[in-house]
Amino acid sequence: MISVHRSESRYEGGDAEAGIASLHAFSFGRFYDPDNLRFGAVLACNEERLAPGAGFDEHPHSHTEIVTWVVEGELTHRDSAGHATAVRAGDLQHLSAAAGVRHVERNDGDVPLTFLQMWLAPLEPGGEPSYEVVPGIADATPYALPGAGAMLHVRRLGEGERTAVPDAARLYVHVVRGRVALGGEELGPGDAARITGSKDLEAVAETAAELLIWELRD
Repeated sequence: MISVHRSESRYEGGDAEAGIASLHAFSFGRFYDPDNLRFGAVLACNEERLAPGAGFDEHPHSHTEIVTWVVEGELTHRDSAGHATAVRAGDLQHLSAAAGVRHVERNDGDVPLTFLQMWLAPLEPGGEPSYEVVPGIADATPYALPGAGAMLHVRRLGEGERTAVPDAARLYVHVVRGRVALGGEELGPGDAARITGSKDLEAVAETAAELLIWELRD
């Protein structure tokens, strides 16, 4: 079964005066929707746009696996575990909040920053925080998130190209850019598909496209 969620249906958040625009795919903050709390392990899929100099001041997280995908620009990350990095377009950042961590996220560059941040529920709470950045992650190298029973696949397609979609109990597919056909549905930028019981599906790029596909255990 495929449930399509359009970009325009996401909740608008952020703070325009502070240079922050946010779009939330799931119930988030003051936008509470009891029918849209999560999909499998996925708790949030937030698109964040930060103007130059804008950002999120230090704030806490716990018991959450936080995966960030930079679409354009450069994200400055600092956390209470001592990490300080610049995460660039095409890089993947993973912060395991575990029993608790605090971090800062900013656009210290002179051009706008866009990134997707996805929160997943861990299989077991607690533990020590951990952090890593995978620079320029390749299409053929999925990123395993065993702490949440999940795997992230990145797909970059030229117009007319096809890619197999994993068979899985659950899939969460987010279109970063371009247009694709998937299971009889057409998806554009910011659209997402929540799929249960996928088998023999493939995505076909109607234009050059980039997809993030979460393979989730039931």
